[in-house]
Amino acid sequence: MGCDADGDYCMSPASPQIVPLRVRAEIGTEKRTFTFATPFKIGRTDDCEVSIKNEHVSRRHAEVVFDNGNWLFRDLGSANGIFVNGERVQSVPIYTSVKVRLGILGPFVELEVAPNAAIPVQAQTPALSQQSIPITQKTPTHYFGNPNDQSIGEHTRMVRRAFAEVQTKQKRKYGGVIAALGICALAAVGYAFYLQDQTKKNRAMAEAMFYSMKSNELEIAAIEKIVAGSGNTDAAARVASMRSQRKDLDDRYQKLLVSLKVYDPKMTEEQKLVLRVARIFGECELDMPKNFYDEVSKYIGYWKSTGRYMQAMRLAQQKGYAPVIANEFLSQGLPPQFFYLAMQESTFNEYAVGPNTYMGFAKGMWQFIPQTAADYGLKVGPLVSTQQVDVGDDRHHWDRETKAAAAYIKFLYSTDAQASGLLVMACYNWGEKSVLKLVQSMPKNPRERNFWKLLELHKDKIPDETYKYVFYITSAAVIGENPRLFGFDCDNPLLSFDKK
Repeated sequence: MGCDADGDYCMSPASPQIVPLRVRAEIGTEKRTFTFATPFKIGRTDDCEVSIKNEHVSRRHAEVVFDNGNWLFRDLGSANGIFVNGERVQSVPIYTSVKVRLGILGPFVELEVAPNAAIPVQAQTPALSQQSIPITQKTPTHYFGNPNDQSIGEHTRMVRRAFAEVQTKQKRKYGGVIAALGICALAAVGYAFYLQDQTKKNRAMAEAMFYSMKSNELEIAAIEKIVAGSGNTDAAARVASMRSQRKDLDDRYQKLLVSLKVYDPKMTEEQKLVLRVARIFGECELDMPKNFYDEVSKYIGYWKSTGRYMQAMRLAQQKGYAPVIANEFLSQGLPPQFFYLAMQESTFNEYAVGPNTYMGFAKGMWQFIPQTAADYGLKVGPLVSTQQVDVGDDRHHWDRETKAAAAYIKFLYSTDAQASGLLVMACYNWGEKSVLKLVQSMPKNPRERNFWKLLELHKDKIPDETYKYVFYITSAAVIGENPRLFGFDCDNPLLSFDKK
């Protein structure tokens, strides 16, 4: 058992075989110190010996056990995982001391062998999982020792026996040559496995970081709503702090993408733009379906086969639509590339009127139906029930409808779409019907509710119109990043406004 720093929470004396462990944990706004000599658990519930009430901590997040002469910190299958030096691990031995984070944004727990306690030989080894240490970093005695030593693991025993056999052979016939080659080969194989393992860990780390950023966006959106409604200064400060955290995560995520060579130099510029636009709209590059690039390319071909793209670009330039639309979406914390949603809806025609539906006539550049228009503060005109342009209808005033569209898309983005821009498009197109029901049936978190998952689970149920709608907008945004690369005689209309 253990005692906290104040001595008011004590546990039974340590067993003589176990080295006491000191634990410092962030609990609320303060740090508390415990000393343990028996296994213990860390989690959010009161029955955990170290109870931390934090949203990033699972009910039973991790446990610390004394195993084979050393303390071991291991994950108990928590949702947010445990991290050491920014890397997600399943377990980590505690030779001298280690600092573990519960979740990528959660509290830290510091653990160290208590002073004056006997420290095992392995204390000189870096605090990383034994499986993650490359063979080239092992000491010679680790592999050239006695294969019958009962204190070593089965893997080490196997390697020692292999070396013993090689040594016997080389003494008989080949001298030191075979032994040297055997060592080099084993080291090369071990290092290759190490690199492969590190790549998997870094990829998992990057994915976890990406979806943590998406969760962070949703939290920011929720707090921003509170700030807008009440002017709460504490909430505003919290938003600023969370934005800073998100920026830090984004920088680290970009570095991981570089190390993983996601944007491989061998990729074409077109392939890189497809990845970039998917990322802008809130989808993870590492989860991208294999055929996504080919599908986007197909729709780029559709745009090239007609004059609609250039017609829309010329109209937008003449009317000055791009800067107003871009700034409106940026003010909502959304990518300005939602500009292309209006392009798909109406080719930027503010006087567009859609066909009659059971929800009424959709009108304007953003094709709002009457009810959605009223919900977002737009006045519908006296000709609401006719397929006629109505100057008394706010939907035919593109600047007013743009403001309402940005607010509506922000609502979809921060609720049902769970920060997935491509899901926003699907819901915007046919949200009132089957698509929204499919989306709402998915788990409510960014990792499990995004466009990739929707395609994986429900592609056969998504209306063909909605599927095409999403790919037309996405491909238009890809073209818009560098129109001349795709053969269009215009420049990126958002060049001065892309702050993503």
